[in-house]
Amino acid sequence: MKQTKNVSHGALFGPSLAALSLAVAAALTLGGCEQAPDQTQTQSEQSAIKVAPGAPGAAPTWAFAGKTGIGTSYEPYGAAPKSISKVWFSIANGVLTETMYGLIHNAQLKELQFVIKGQGFTDLESQDTDSSISYLDTDAEGRPQSLAYRVVNLDKDGAYRIEKHIFTDPDRNSLIMRTHISALTEEITPFLYANPHIDNSGNGDLARVVDGGFMARKTAQESSVMTLKSSLPFAAQQVGFVGSSDGLDEIRQYGELKNRFQTTSADGSQNGGNVAMTGQYPSIKPGETLTLDLVLGFADDEQSSSATAAATLAQGYDQLLANFKGEGAAIGWQDYLASLQGLPAMVANTADNGKLLTASAMVLKAQEDKTHAGALIASLSNPWGDTVSAVQPSTGYKAVWPRDFYQCAMAFMAMGDTATAKVAFEYLKQVQAGADTPGYQGTPGWFLQKTHVDGQTEWVGVQLDQTAMPIMLGWKLWQAGVLSDDEIRSWYSDMLKSAADFLVTGGEVNIDWNHINIVPPKTQQERWEEQAGFSPSTTAAVITGLNAAAAIAEFAGDKTSAQRYSKAAQGYRDNLEHTMVTRKGTLSDKPYYVRLSPNGQPDAADKLADNNGRPGLDQRQILDGGFLELVRYGVTPASDPVVNNTLALVDSNTLEDNLRIRYEFTAKDGSSFPGFRRYGNDGYGEDTQSGANYAESGSNSANQRGRVWPFFTGERGHFELAALTEQAQLSAQDRAALVSTYVQGMESFANEGLMLPEQVWDGVGNSTRFQYKTGQGTNSATPLAWTHAEYVKLVRSITDGAVWDKYPQQP
Repeated sequence: MKQTKNVSHGALFGPSLAALSLAVAAALTLGGCEQAPDQTQTQSEQSAIKVAPGAPGAAPTWAFAGKTGIGTSYEPYGAAPKSISKVWFSIANGVLTETMYGLIHNAQLKELQFVIKGQGFTDLESQDTDSSISYLDTDAEGRPQSLAYRVVNLDKDGAYRIEKHIFTDPDRNSLIMRTHISALTEEITPFLYANPHIDNSGNGDLARVVDGGFMARKTAQESSVMTLKSSLPFAAQQVGFVGSSDGLDEIRQYGELKNRFQTTSADGSQNGGNVAMTGQYPSIKPGETLTLDLVLGFADDEQSSSATAAATLAQGYDQLLANFKGEGAAIGWQDYLASLQGLPAMVANTADNGKLLTASAMVLKAQEDKTHAGALIASLSNPWGDTVSAVQPSTGYKAVWPRDFYQCAMAFMAMGDTATAKVAFEYLKQVQAGADTPGYQGTPGWFLQKTHVDGQTEWVGVQLDQTAMPIMLGWKLWQAGVLSDDEIRSWYSDMLKSAADFLVTGGEVNIDWNHINIVPPKTQQERWEEQAGFSPSTTAAVITGLNAAAAIAEFAGDKTSAQRYSKAAQGYRDNLEHTMVTRKGTLSDKPYYVRLSPNGQPDAADKLADNNGRPGLDQRQILDGGFLELVRYGVTPASDPVVNNTLALVDSNTLEDNLRIRYEFTAKDGSSFPGFRRYGNDGYGEDTQSGANYAESGSNSANQRGRVWPFFTGERGHFELAALTEQAQLSAQDRAALVSTYVQGMESFANEGLMLPEQVWDGVGNSTRFQYKTGQGTNSATPLAWTHAEYVKLVRSITDGAVWDKYPQQP
C-alpha cells in the first residue's frame, strides 16, 4: 500500500503560500471549516456555510512555462466571424495550464488537473505522476496533423492511470477534454480541481456552483465568463479560495468534499480573490475505468458562456475531433498543412522525417491572434510563470515584438504560407510610432518595442533592428511577388519610407519614460533589449534594411531618398570595424567583434551596463554571436578574417563559465552538436547557487545565469551553410553534414510534445527544484516562436542550398 504523501498547498501553488500558513489555519478555524457539518444540522445552518470563507486566498501566480503542448483551432482568413473559435490552451506537467479566450494574451485559467484520493494518499496529478504526451492525429510517417493531444499520466506508484485528449471546438469558444481514469491496483476517488485566472489575472475572481458544473468571472461588471461542464455528474461540488477553502484539505482529511460551499460571494460583487473549483466523482474500483468529457465554455456573459459549453458537450467528442482535424467538409489543421507547398521538399532535409517541421508549422500559426489578424506573438507562455505574480494582468511573452515577428513571417514564407506573411506585414503599421501612437511626441517611423496584439503600447525602448526588419520583410514579399508593384509603392509611402528615414537620421523620442535623441546606428537597445551602443547584430539589420529601402525607393521613383539610404548604409558598413571591433582585446591579440560598444570605441575599457543582476564588465570581455547576422544578411562574407577570429573565441571552451558561450550537447543519434548562450555574463536565467527561477527572489541576484538558447544552433548552421556555399555549390555530403549536426541538434532540443524552448539547461550550477537534464528546456518559455522559426528557416536554407535570410547588398 502506498505511503501517505505530504503534498502541501505550497507545493501546488508556489513558495508564496509558506508565509501564509498561519493565516490559512486561522481562516479555516474562523470560517467554520475545521470540521464538516453533521447530519443533524438544520437547513438554515447548512445554507449559512454555503459562502466560502478565506477571501482572497493565496497570492496567485502563473503556471509552469515549459509547455509540452499548445493548441487552438485553425481559422482560415475570411471565415465568418461567428465561426471563429478564439480559444488557446497550453499543457505543462501533464495538465491543462494557461487557457486564453478573446485575445491571445487574455488568460482565463491557470491550471486544471485531477486530485486522486486512495488509501493513505492524496495525489496531485501534476506532481505525483509520470507524464507522456503525443498527438491524436498523425500521418503514416508519424508526423502530427493537428494540435490535438493525448496526455497519459501514470501514477509513480502504479495505483492509477489518467488519459486525456485535449483540443478546442473549432466552431465555438470552448475546449473539450475527454478523460479516462483507471484504477489499477486499488479503489480510488478522483476529484477535478480548477484554478481560474479570469481576464489575465488570478486576483478578484468569483466562482460558484451551477447545474452540471461551475462558473467563474471577475467581480467587475465587464468580465469574461468561464463555464465548466462535465458529462458525468459530480458526486459533490465545492468552490472556495485557494489555500483556505478550496477543498484540498477536506480531500486529504476525509476523502470527500464535506463543506460544499456553493459560491465565493453572497451577492456576486464582493469577496473576489484567487478561487478554485473542486468536483468529486464516483469512486473507481480496481480494474475499472471512468470516462467523462469536460468542457470549458467562454463568453462575455454568463448565459452565453453556459450555452457555449452545453452546445460543445452536446455535439460530442467524435464530431468535434473530426472538425478540429478538418475531416470531410470541415476546415481544420489538415487543410492548413496541405496548403504549405514548401514543406514536402523540406522534409528530406530533416533528421526526424519532418515531425518537428510539421509541428513547427502549426505552432507558429497557432501563435497568431484571431481578432487582430497577423499579430504574431513571441510565446504562449509567461516566463518562469510558477513564481511570477498573477495579481496584476501581464502578457508575458504573449505579445508582439517586431524582431521575433520578422523571424516568424520569414518562416511562413519559407513553408509556403505567403498569406500569413503578407497579413503579418500589413499588421505592422499598427505598431509603428507616429502621430497615431497614444502619448507619443517626436520623430515618427520606428517600431514600438513591445505591444499587445491590439497595438496597445507596453514597452517603449527604441531598437533599430526592429525598425529595419519590417523594411526587410517588405522587400522579401515584393521580390516573391506576394506584394504587387502597386502595393509596395503604397507601403513605401505609408510605412517603409518613414522607417528608413529614421534609420538614417534618427531623431527625438518622447513617450512614457523614454526621452532620448537617437543617432543611428547607435541603438538605445540591441536585440537583447538591455544595452545602448553600437551592436553588430543591430547594425547588420540597419544596413540591410536601408539597402532594401533604397531598392524600393528607386522603384517608387524616389531617387533622392534611394541615394540617401544607400549612402547611409555604406557609411555604416565602412565604420563597422572602427566602432565594433577591438584590436586591444582582453580575450585575444587578434581583432574581434565585441557584443556591444557603448560609445563606439571598442579598444577602450568602457564597461557595459549592469543587467539581470550581473555587474557590467569591460566591453572587450563580452562576446555574443550577433556578428554572424552580418554574414546571414550578406553584409560581410563568411570568410572575413575578423568574423572568423571572433568565431574562434565564441567556440572556446577555455573561457570561464560566466564568459563562455559554446557548450556541447548530445543528439538523438549520439553525436555531438553545439549550443550557445546569448552572450558572456548573461544573467537572464536560473540562479547557479540556489537553483531559483529568474527573478524569483528579485531581479538583482548576482548568481543568475542565462542558459543556452537553441535558435543559436540554427544561426550557426546558417553561417556554416554560408561558408560552404561562398566558393561552391552545396554538395550532397555537405548538406548531409549540416542536417546531422545543426538540424538534428535543434530537433534534439525539442521536448516530447515537439515544442522548442527559449533556453535549455547547460549543466552549470544548481539544476533547480526541477532537476533539469543537460539539453532539456527550462522553465523560461516554451514554445518560443523564434526558435521554431529559426528551425524552419534553417531547413529551407539547406533545401535551397542558400541562406533564406540573405539580401543583396550595395557594392
